[in-house]
Amino acid sequence: LWRVAGSPDMEGEIWGYPFADVDATAYYGTAVYWARMNGIAGGYGDGTFGPDDPISREQFAAMLYRFAQVQGYDVTASADLSGYADADKVSAYALAAIQWANAEGIINGTSDTTLTPQGQATRAQAAAMLQRFCERYGAV
Repeated sequence: LWRVAGSPDMEGEIWGYPFADVDATAYYGTAVYWARMNGIAGGYGDGTFGPDDPISREQFAAMLYRFAQVQGYDVTASADLSGYADADKVSAYALAAIQWANAEGIINGTSDTTLTPQGQATRAQAAAMLQRFCERYGAV
């Protein structure tokens, strides 16, 4: 998302407190701190980010949703998730994001009746969601 935003220059910015597990000089360091500074990704409540952790489908949707908000995109679309048997498994923090992403066709169910919000997003799923997002919002 940092690259989609044009790889904003962070030189001279105050990055705030460091994540205990993110080396600011790592190839992804600037992007992580940019995402935090813009409210796109906040890490875990214990001061870590988990750069090597798998990402869940709802976490990915939440980051896309927050990025869309930061970019000023319309995020008012909201799908009715009641057709998914596991809709009640969507975390409260990610509900609006999942509803928006589903309404916009960015995230689909893993089957006709399951959404698997807390399941790990595979590389293929993440790539598909990012591609759909970029196509929808003209970022490619």
